Formats: sequence, structure tokens, C-alpha cells
Amino acid sequence: MKELLRTTDPLLITRAADLLAAEGITSFQLDQHMSVLEGSLGILPRRLVVADRDLFLARAILRDNRIHHE
Repeated sequence: MKELLRTTDPLLITRAADLLAAEGITSFQLDQHMSVLEGSLGILPRRLVVADRDLFLARAILRDNRIHHE
């Protein structure tokens, strides 16, 4: 698994995951439950990861949709 996106914006990570799913790429959100530990302040970033084989295409999809790694 390779990290594709790291952000504190939950809507951005959801949009990115939806774009990838529409193209048949499975992604996984990591750290989404960390907000419980931090008190829902939104300071800990969430990560979106994909399989190694999907990384190149996934990056291209996000780039084409103007979603960039923070």
C-alpha cells in the first residue's frame, strides 16, 4: 500500500476516494477515527492509500481533478 493523499479536510479525502472508486481503484482511509482521540479539532491528518499497482493511475486521476497531496 502506498500513501496517495494526506489531509485534514474530511470532504477532500471523501471526494478523492469517490473519484478513485468511479475509476475502479480501491482506496482505504487511514486515521479517520483519530478525531475521537484529538477531540475533533481536525489537526491530525487523514491518509488515503492505494495498492502499489494503482498508484500511478490514482495520482493521475487526482491531478486531473486538481486534488494535490498536502
